[in-house]
Amino acid sequence: MNQSGLPTPPPTSATSTTNPAQSSSNAAGQSASDVSLGSIVTTITSASSPSQLNQYLRSCASKDVREVLLASILPGSQDPLTLLNVRDHTLGMLYILSARLHTVASDKPLWHHVEGFCRDFIPEHARVAPDRVTLLATGIRQFAEAEGNPKLAIAPLSDLLVKYPPTLSHLTTIHPIFLTICVATRHFTAAIPVLAHSITTIDFSLSDLTYHDNLIYHYAGGIAFAALKNWSAAEELFEICASSPGSAASAIQMEALKKLALVQLIYRGKVRPSPPSKYMHPILMRLFKATPYSNFMNAYPLQRDYLRTIVENEQQLFANERTLGLITQALDRAPRWAIKKLTTTYLTLHLSDIGREVGISDENEVKSLILSMIECSEISAELSADGTVSFSDPPVKFEKTDVDRVLAQAQQQDALLVRLEKEMERNKEYLIKAVKSKDDAAWGPSMDEDGAFGDRPSGNWTEDMSFS
Repeated sequence: MNQSGLPTPPPTSATSTTNPAQSSSNAAGQSASDVSLGSIVTTITSASSPSQLNQYLRSCASKDVREVLLASILPGSQDPLTLLNVRDHTLGMLYILSARLHTVASDKPLWHHVEGFCRDFIPEHARVAPDRVTLLATGIRQFAEAEGNPKLAIAPLSDLLVKYPPTLSHLTTIHPIFLTICVATRHFTAAIPVLAHSITTIDFSLSDLTYHDNLIYHYAGGIAFAALKNWSAAEELFEICASSPGSAASAIQMEALKKLALVQLIYRGKVRPSPPSKYMHPILMRLFKATPYSNFMNAYPLQRDYLRTIVENEQQLFANERTLGLITQALDRAPRWAIKKLTTTYLTLHLSDIGREVGISDENEVKSLILSMIECSEISAELSADGTVSFSDPPVKFEKTDVDRVLAQAQQQDALLVRLEKEMERNKEYLIKAVKSKDDAAWGPSMDEDGAFGDRPSGNWTEDMSFS
């Protein structure tokens, strides 16, 4: 044992020095028996350069042997994590924790080690090994699911996600993992601090990202916002997912397109002609037009009886696809949007005429609906004693603070677009691809292939979504 209480490594040429770079250069010539967990821990505690330590940990043994060693414990049943400090040994603890969470036969780390690491690690050191950060995040999720308590992963993943990237506008592999856990456990509000930051930067040196990480993050974010009835935010995220460019359409984009249409019906009363078709794979719109969602959208909001017929006939499909809650809310709001349509055509209408137009036979129900819409400022109208409703244009009100806020947001967006444009113009790979066929950039599997939703998120995270 040395003075620090760690086992003294055998006096080989690879461990006779504390220089990780020299250890790394000799590691390739070592046999597996020359490397032990004790020698690895000693190197971790004596390393002064994260990049050199990372090189040593990657090459000290073959992958399988290395992972088994990192997932083991020291002689005398001593946990190596108790000998390391998060602030001083971020990279070493990252390797050990990620290995132990993924090695089946290993002793899993005490949960307080996981929580402490995610709370106190040094981001700059962890960024040296982005693949291990992904392993840690997936391991945390798998550990919580194995314990039968998926929500256990929310707090440490949140800490990891907030600290790891330079800003929350940088997309990482942690984003989709964290969001799917929040959705699966219905802890939607836990995702709001992350979702409040729009993704503007993709840095492959920061995370080993895939195309589906982007899709899943925005899709799960849309689900979270829809469940919280934040329709404008849900619309934006579903739209980003559905319109993310790629040479092959993904099944998750089709699901996002369905939910985007329903959210727009609830929020706007119609599906607006966006996103532009040039940003969306053409097969998506062709397939969408063959679904009951398209029929529902085309009949909305005036043909209420036909809308009910669609819901009754396709109820099982909507339930299986977890859209029945959105369908029900859209159907409930149909009379309100139908009345708003009438205000663009008529100046006055009797309650009975309004009821006939929107499909409500009870005049008292129509009266209550009109009064509710007036109270909520959804329409500008007056109801006379004889049941006549007089519509008028709502007064336009602008506050100086509102104008200033909109101008400031426009300036920020303009500056961001200019910066992104300049970055893209400096990207040689982008310039080369820009002059080639769109089919050259083959992102992601097609809808007909297995694994359309990727491998990282858990399999049942959308099963209980009813949006009710």
